[in-house]
Amino acid sequence: MRVGFIGLGNMGAPMATNLVKAGHEVTGFDVAGVQIDGVRSATSAAEAARDQDVVITMLPSGSILQSVYGEIVPAARKGACLIDCSTVDVESARAAHAAAEAAGLLSVDAPVSGGVGGAAAGTLTFMAGGTDEAFAVAQPLFEIMGKKAVHCGAAGAGQAAKICNNMILGISMIGVCEAFVLADKLGLSRQSVFDVVSTSSGSCWSMNTYCPAPGIGPQSPADNDYRPGFAAELMLKDLKLSQAAAEGVDAATPMGERATELYEAFVAGGGKGRDFSAMIEALASQSRR
Repeated sequence: MRVGFIGLGNMGAPMATNLVKAGHEVTGFDVAGVQIDGVRSATSAAEAARDQDVVITMLPSGSILQSVYGEIVPAARKGACLIDCSTVDVESARAAHAAAEAAGLLSVDAPVSGGVGGAAAGTLTFMAGGTDEAFAVAQPLFEIMGKKAVHCGAAGAGQAAKICNNMILGISMIGVCEAFVLADKLGLSRQSVFDVVSTSSGSCWSMNTYCPAPGIGPQSPADNDYRPGFAAELMLKDLKLSQAAAEGVDAATPMGERATELYEAFVAGGGKGRDFSAMIEALASQSRR
């Protein structure tokens, strides 16, 4: 396919690279002027979208998404498919779908899970919202950039699923960090905690795959001085999105609300630019009162 790719940052660049490796013709644009081997550089988002079969966006916020769609929707050829892989609020995703539909374009909101490592390895999970027809166009590209794509429902459903998933992730990481801090003060070794919990009822991704304790379990950002696979400020962004969505539909999410408060304090207190699992150090430095 001819693919336009807008947003070539830490996630977008390796995703675009994997499409090139698979033989697709990719034209890219990024406001930072990023250049990638094998990707033809465009001078604007509209140029990157023009005459493409598919246009993929990976952007930092809903307001930026809507601004970029204001440029690419008029430029895209009728019948093209727009795939937004950003993590944004549900309403912005639905507004993007509406703009695309009004112009005779197919569209999918398809935020991802798997972080920078998953983007590079082509093992991302895509959570997709949109029509069956649009998902069918996007799916072959999802299979290149990821290991799994789930069609969650109509417009905005992908964003809704991502918000729910990352609220669970934020809550569970805090729980795992708290358990290690408590275990340290009770005189348990961290290895014994991992060996028990990873094979018991407390087993979860935050423990088994992304353990926040250095030197324990599979390699994770904790083993690299908490350089981010998923930055704390991005976790905070997603938690805030979850709480805005919960407010909008009157859903009780007390743990999500508290996790948001804790990550807000962590980011403000020096956690910005660090992996979200570095929460373990913040908790270890605190007392109960």
